Amino acid sequence: MYADSETIRRILTGTGDTWAVVGLSSNRARAAHGVAGVLQRYGKRVVPVHPKAETVHGERGYASLEEVPFPVDVVDVFVNSELAGAVADQAVAIGAKAVWFQLGVVDEEAYHRVRDAGLDMVMDRCPAIEIPRLG
Repeated sequence: MYADSETIRRILTGTGDTWAVVGLSSNRARAAHGVAGVLQRYGKRVVPVHPKAETVHGERGYASLEEVPFPVDVVDVFVNSELAGAVADQAVAIGAKAVWFQLGVVDEEAYHRVRDAGLDMVMDRCPAIEIPRLG
């Protein structure tokens, strides 16, 4: 319901190549680190967004979405569901084109707010799983 194949395809192939990954740190044991690496291998620019503002995968990090000084196409959310809605609202505020909530990240109200704002959104899915399926 929250991840139709056409929306997934549009985000992964046509929405744009700059992905802000919220929750991405230098901790290699975290899922965000591996997913960001996959996105890079598929040609996406990955921008780490984390309170520590660490450089990850060669990209400078920022403490918040608002601090990113260039346009972001997709906001990929690795924070827990209780915090995800606020991140989705920030994505809308910065002019992102799409929001992607990772596996296990669910906020139905945020989903509807993002869609009502005219953005594409996928929830409870992983782009590192979906992008190889596109062929």
